[in-house]
Amino acid sequence: MESLIFKCPINQVSFGNVSLNLLREMYKKGMSIAHFPIGNVDASVYDKLDSELKEWLQSSINNRFKLLKKDIPTLQLWHINGSENRITKDHHLISFYELDSPTESEKNIVDIHDSVMFSSSYASKAFKSVGCSNVSNVHVGFDPDFHKTGKTYLKDKIHFGLMGKWEKRKHTAKIIKLWADKYGNNYNYQLSCCINNPFIKPEQLNQLIGQALEGKQYGNINFLPFLKTNSEVNEMLNAIDIDLTGLSGAEGWNIPSFNASALGKWSIVLNATSHKDWANESNSIIVEPSGKSPAYDGTFFHQGAPFNQGNIYEFNSDEVVSKMEQAETVCKKENSEGLKLQEKFSYKNMLESVLKTIDKNSK
Repeated sequence: MESLIFKCPINQVSFGNVSLNLLREMYKKGMSIAHFPIGNVDASVYDKLDSELKEWLQSSINNRFKLLKKDIPTLQLWHINGSENRITKDHHLISFYELDSPTESEKNIVDIHDSVMFSSSYASKAFKSVGCSNVSNVHVGFDPDFHKTGKTYLKDKIHFGLMGKWEKRKHTAKIIKLWADKYGNNYNYQLSCCINNPFIKPEQLNQLIGQALEGKQYGNINFLPFLKTNSEVNEMLNAIDIDLTGLSGAEGWNIPSFNASALGKWSIVLNATSHKDWANESNSIIVEPSGKSPAYDGTFFHQGAPFNQGNIYEFNSDEVVSKMEQAETVCKKENSEGLKLQEKFSYKNMLESVLKTIDKNSK
């Protein structure tokens, strides 16, 4: 396939990260791309892009209408909600879905596409269970801008990390409180949290942190500001020994936890949703779910809404504490099986799977 219409965001969140990396692979293949951006283009986070790629990206936007033809397939990367409009007759969607109960609205939107590629087999199975026959899954890749720095950070401490938006779905408050109860003010340990959420005001976030910690102060918990570049994110991933982001109760892939593991760090991972596609007993410290609970939080998930209905997975706190103790015994050793994720899950492989699916399902 030489030409493609690609409708996707370039921004600072995970959707933008995946879109940018797919565009990079399209550039490497010499494809002709008409890029229809979703929202404002913000590539500032991607500070390692070479100038030729930047020029190609801008040209793919500037010339999108010149390249637009009705017989070229369209690929869109976006939420199900908002992906109901086609550009050309052959229309394909990449999407991320975390919950377990596809709604009628979600099913109907999925059905109108020629193919829908979810980022996890868990999501694909959920939509197959409600009768969607055009769904499959493609695995997200390892971002090549991330790499081992070779630096020594907190040599005499065990450094835990938590990264990702503050959400009930991700168990952010529960994880922070659990760590504080176990290690709080024990200066042999450090927790660094990068848990900013663009939909939560700073003063509200501070209030949520205070509630999670029950008003107590801990000198060994560090709350980082928003990291503006991939280089800064790479530094954090290299600095930590143990990742806790994998304890999220529902994910479309969990890029921070995956990247940490692929850089040779140890991640404590809840064995549920998308985690099951890449995390196992060899490359992660696995926690089995203790059950499910409703996802509704009154902010991002609203009961009875036409989208995002269902449950997230829970964990047993005592088991997680046990897994933290287990992680302590291995965290200063490189996770050699985790490093293999870089080759197994690449964006080159992801793009090849996407293009094969488009070829197979185009009319």
